Amino acid sequence: MKKQTVVYVSGTFDLFHNNHLKMINYARGLGDIVIVGVSTDELVCSYKKEPSVPFEERISIIEGLKDPDIVIPQHTLDHKETVKKLNIDVFVIGDDWYPKYDYLKETGVSVFYFPYGMGVSSTNLKLKIYEQYKKILQSTDDHPIPDPKKD
Repeated sequence: MKKQTVVYVSGTFDLFHNNHLKMINYARGLGDIVIVGVSTDELVCSYKKEPSVPFEERISIIEGLKDPDIVIPQHTLDHKETVKKLNIDVFVIGDDWYPKYDYLKETGVSVFYFPYGMGVSSTNLKLKIYEQYKKILQSTDDHPIPDPKKD
């Protein structure tokens, strides 16, 4: 019987977008079992600003996809123990992390940095939303937006 290839996909998956989906679909093509690790809010806050979407919602979104076989919380950026405990053969992460996870190659794991493409990221989406919101506020200075809570 052929050994099944276990693929681990690591991410925050904040403001879920098409490149997140492409990365998980890409992982499906690399192996038989796809495990997606979703970074907890505490983990994300240890290296960047708090996610816009809370952990419970982000993990539910990933669980609702067809490609992951298993979805787990990710509590650390050091994946040596995760690779060992879950018998990971392939590790996939966005190329914005290149070459941070090359150390996993020493354990026999293949590491793939998924190319995100120009400008598509949760951070860029947040900036775009912020800029659009600023324009709305500027255009409504003379005509305030009604408060829906008061209606």
